Amino acid sequence: MAGQRIGYIRVSTLDQNTQRQLEGVPLERVFTDKASGKDVQRPQLEELLRFIRDGDTLVVHSMDRLARNLDDLRSLVQALTRKGVRVEFVKEQLVFTGEESPLANLMLSVMGAFAEFERALIGERQREGITLAKARGAYRGRRKALSPEKAAELRDRAGAGEQKTGLAREFGISRETLYQYLKAGS
Repeated sequence: MAGQRIGYIRVSTLDQNTQRQLEGVPLERVFTDKASGKDVQRPQLEELLRFIRDGDTLVVHSMDRLARNLDDLRSLVQALTRKGVRVEFVKEQLVFTGEESPLANLMLSVMGAFAEFERALIGERQREGITLAKARGAYRGRRKALSPEKAAELRDRAGAGEQKTGLAREFGISRETLYQYLKAGS
């Protein structure tokens, strides 16, 4: 019995178009993440890994869509193939089944290293751009989640003993952000 053909699509930002990646590829189910590929903590990737079964085929547009870190890429491909899943990368025209040749393993390593290198270059260009923008006075960082008045109210209410989880929800911020506001006010 042949398994399902399952697609995985990843774009880095919410406004990027996902349609071009596996357009025209026949698939029974597709998992789509709109998140960075810097690590494997992505909701749809985690769901895919729980869902996929022995005999299934995972189809991904390119290696850098699955992972931008060589160790993560190799680990994911190995975990999937050990599970009996066939992994296809459309752009690179590579297929992994767990019975790879030395050449296939070399290609995985080389292409994965390029994806990791590209991610490092993106980060470097971003840091350079921020440095130049700061020098021009054009970069001020991320806008604060709360106005100074709201931050003071948050600190007062937390100091009065209100539950932090409820406060974070009410103010529309994460608990981590809440603790940063509380720490900044001490």
